[in-house]
Amino acid sequence: MVIKMRVSIDKDLCTGEGVCEEICPEVFKVDEDSEVAVIIKEELDEIDEEGVAEAAESCPSDAIIIEE
Repeated sequence: MVIKMRVSIDKDLCTGEGVCEEICPEVFKVDEDSEVAVIIKEELDEIDEEGVAEAAESCPSDAIIIEE
């Protein structure tokens, strides 16, 4: 089931430390070229919700934006 949570990354804030990728590699990946995180799974499901929320809370630069 697809949920209504939408996630995005503020590329101006992202420092590319990879915390989000460590916590939720199904959704986030640090792009080697730009050295910022990118979202690799656009349609999130219930399983992703907890990992995305934890990644947003753990992001050292507060670059992950969650919209319900």
